[in-house]
Amino acid sequence: QIFQPLHTLRNAEKELLPGYHQFEWQPALKNVSSSWDVGIIDGLSGWTSSVDDVPADTIARRFRYDVALVSALKDLEEDIMEGLRERGLDDSTCTSGFTVAVKESCDGMGDVSEKHGSGPAVPEKAVRFSFTIMSISIRADGEEDAVTIFQEQKPNSELSCRPLCLMFVDESDHETLTAILGPVVAERKAMLESRLILSVGGLLRSFRFFFRGTGYDEKMVREMEGLEASGSMYVCTLCDSTRAEASQNMVLHSITRSHGENLERYEIWRTNPFSESADELRDRVKGVSAKPFMETQPTLD
Repeated sequence: QIFQPLHTLRNAEKELLPGYHQFEWQPALKNVSSSWDVGIIDGLSGWTSSVDDVPADTIARRFRYDVALVSALKDLEEDIMEGLRERGLDDSTCTSGFTVAVKESCDGMGDVSEKHGSGPAVPEKAVRFSFTIMSISIRADGEEDAVTIFQEQKPNSELSCRPLCLMFVDESDHETLTAILGPVVAERKAMLESRLILSVGGLLRSFRFFFRGTGYDEKMVREMEGLEASGSMYVCTLCDSTRAEASQNMVLHSITRSHGENLERYEIWRTNPFSESADELRDRVKGVSAKPFMETQPTLD
């Protein structure tokens, strides 16, 4: 091992560092920086225009989403290999067909103001965006059903929840939240259309990711989907019932608020194609008021 060119030794050394893993996306991710050995980055990277009032370089710090997912998978390497063994799967044939379900969470962290305020002027509220790897399954060649090889036992524990982005922002500040989480969403969207090639248990394997936004509380769902706040007469984040209707009918509801539909309603709100009065317009869009920017799945946590 000793008599090797310097760059090979350097690379071997690098691989011993925590959090350093080589990986590849096929096809390469669109709209994502190509330097893959990145650590913690400025939360506004990927956003071109700056956010006013606050020194932009202090406002958020985050990991690049794919780098964080790679790190999380490498942490679970032993669990993945164990799961393959327990299911009696030959790990040398299981190199593709892995599916990873990711739960996303985001919530305000309340007042984090400095007591003696000598630092830069930043908002005194903070928001944390994080994710949890909920399960990993594999569909073996020729098999119909996928086999789950890893299931998170404590999906709501802080120990399984990995912070992706920490930001100084009030969770009600729609514009700043959009500016910071917009690039995160762009990265996630790119990952949905690609697969990750990563060495697990000494063999290169390919993973696909599915994301579920089930870790948001009601306030955050309303914020992210551009719905009116909790005092609205439209009480539900999943359907269009008003307070009066909901009190009459507690049973028959259908999920009608998809992300796509919210976007269409926002367009109607913005353009008012039928030249309606404010009240008529509001009745038409059923409480969609600000621009929704994050895709939340209508699922219960």
